[in-house]
Amino acid sequence: MAETTEITNTNNESGYKFFTSGAPRQPNESAFKYNFRKLFTIKTFESMDEDQRKSELRKSLSAFELIMLGLGGIIGSGIFVLTGEAAATKAGPAVVISFILAGIAASFAALSYSELACMIPISGSSYTYVYATMGELVAWIIGWDLTLEYLVGAAAVAVGWSEYFTQFFYEGFGVTFSPAWTNSPVQWDQASQSFIRGQGYMNIPALVVVLLLTTLLVIGIKESARVNAIIVSVKLFVLLLFVIAAGIHINAENYKPFIPPNQGQFASFGVTGILAGTTVVFFAYIGFDSISTIAQESVNPKRDLPIAIMGSFCIVTVIYVVVSVVLTGVVSYTKLGSSAPLSVAVNETGMRWLGIIVDLGAVCGLLSVILLLLAGQPRIFFAMANDGLFLPGIASKVHPRFGTPYIITIIGGVICAIAAAVFPIGVLSELTSIGTLLAFFLVNIGVTILRYTAPDVPRRFKVPGGPFLIPLLGAALSLVLLGSASTASIARLFIWMAIGLVVYAFYGRRRSKANNPELRDKIDTPNKEQDSEKFTNDDGEQYRDNANH
Repeated sequence: MAETTEITNTNNESGYKFFTSGAPRQPNESAFKYNFRKLFTIKTFESMDEDQRKSELRKSLSAFELIMLGLGGIIGSGIFVLTGEAAATKAGPAVVISFILAGIAASFAALSYSELACMIPISGSSYTYVYATMGELVAWIIGWDLTLEYLVGAAAVAVGWSEYFTQFFYEGFGVTFSPAWTNSPVQWDQASQSFIRGQGYMNIPALVVVLLLTTLLVIGIKESARVNAIIVSVKLFVLLLFVIAAGIHINAENYKPFIPPNQGQFASFGVTGILAGTTVVFFAYIGFDSISTIAQESVNPKRDLPIAIMGSFCIVTVIYVVVSVVLTGVVSYTKLGSSAPLSVAVNETGMRWLGIIVDLGAVCGLLSVILLLLAGQPRIFFAMANDGLFLPGIASKVHPRFGTPYIITIIGGVICAIAAAVFPIGVLSELTSIGTLLAFFLVNIGVTILRYTAPDVPRRFKVPGGPFLIPLLGAALSLVLLGSASTASIARLFIWMAIGLVVYAFYGRRRSKANNPELRDKIDTPNKEQDSEKFTNDDGEQYRDNANH
């Protein structure tokens, strides 16, 4: 491979600077080798600093607001929704072990995210970190993966929110909503491993809540953070109340057997069931990574992002373990196969008043999870668009008044709302979990790489134990959990990735600012008269660009 060469924009208008493997094309170099090298273009810290300086996103979030956003994004998706399914079909009372294993695996990723977030405080999260370590193609793959993670994740939580919403109105006011409009029209049949017709026509509550939160995110991230802080306070109070009130009704017999024996291919239990349950509840730890997607809207990101990521992660790990112990102690795991497991446990105690409060807490609490996941997805596309890889005319447009990427926020919200209205929670949540595991694997590897390729870059926070121990352990655990996911979910992920590679091949690589400096100059030069002029990229192909208008 040719020697690495630093490429700088000669007219210095854009301020971008990229580090690529041998670009431009070397004498006697084949087109194949040249184009192959371009796939691994590395984006430098100088160009990222320029992105930060030129960003139109409004910087308004404090450390406290970031921590509350982290708590809001993490707490809820596992405890309020998925604990019951993981206990009933996979791990039994040993779902507690599943939470501990998932927490250990996620803690390695949390440490790695903290180090990279303070080094690279740019919107884009894993996508941006991978671009700085492994090159453009891998960055595209993880960016495309993250859009699936956040959209599908928000849809999964919205389905769980709908369950608690209907339960709250039934228990509190005796109002019953028609199952035809609160259930998904599509279900997944484990026995046949295929989709079947569901009980409903459309999950209307899930659809509506996603659209309302999308509207809030368009109005502003600061306003969204204030609403989130109120919601998180309610959620923490409700969980504390559940642990205290339901804890006195624990029956030790419900813990027997603590690890149910293996019962077949689709309801595994045993040790394999604990690992399968870990994959499912790993979804509960999604959220701390979302903090890094709003890095450019933080007042002091290099200091506050590591504090927010590790602080919120430690708090929720304790909460998850304690709540799951109480949950499986109050009611037999065989009865927890519901999208509202805490309500099932409370009903077992006979405390109707507690059931109403728990349902209200879940209704409020899950709102914050949906909110942060919906906030993360458009900011991934925003970062990709700023690099020229994905629809810069749409995804990078910032609202002149609200300072938010409003067009892509609206588009993502509508897609998420449709998914929440149509698909069941099981399919959505597992697909989100394996997407997150892939991102965690690459982020852990990225820490090791940057310790050697950028040793002098200031780090306000460093992963303890050196460049290998924790990052490589985290990467290995992510791969183990990824391998325990269902074949159907892995197949869906690969289908999504294949679609992404087609988009990159025919659009992203040809419009990349890193690999096509003449496109970068044209995009960044504020001369509107030239916006529709043709230009030629490195492949000799002509384009007409009006990306910013």
